[in-house]
Formats: sequence, structure tokens, C-alpha cells
Amino acid sequence: MAKVSVKGKSESSEAFIFNVEVVEGDSKTVHTVEVDRSYYERLTGGKVTPAELVEKSFSFLLGREPKESILRRFNLEKIAYYFPEYEEDIKNYL
Repeated sequence: MAKVSVKGKSESSEAFIFNVEVVEGDSKTVHTVEVDRSYYERLTGGKVTPAELVEKSFSFLLGREPKESILRRFNLEKIAYYFPEYEEDIKNYL
């Protein structure tokens, strides 16, 4: 089971940026994830923190692909491009 660690990197009036570390056994990957505030609000309605959204989104991704296949830098909205079910699933997951 992979361990996901989400740490805030920066924040602006338009977006949150997080560093995400995924550790599995002796290997790890590091990712930079941007979350637009408007997308965060649309997905969560403010029910969870942006960091929790990112953590749950990585759980979603890790259920579908190995950590090495996850982009190293991306905007959270990009997940729905690769996995059309993402938005509906993440709303239900939260």
C-alpha cells in the first residue's frame, strides 16, 4: 500500500500548489499538483481542505495506475482528461 504525503507549497488567489510524495516499499515519486480554486469549490463545495482533495485524488489515481505512471507535474483538472469518471467518483468519495 502506498503512503501519500501532501504538503502545501504555495497559494494564490487563483490556485493552490502542493508537493506530493508517494512512497511504496523502497521507492518514491514526487509530484507537483496545482488546484484551481474554482475547480476545488466545484468538486468539494468546501467540504474538505484542498490538501484532502489532492490526497483523495491520488488514492483514485493509485487505484488505476502505478505511481510511476502519474505525471510529475499537473493541474488536478487533468485527471478527468485521462479518467472521465474522476469528477463523479471523487465527489462520491468525499
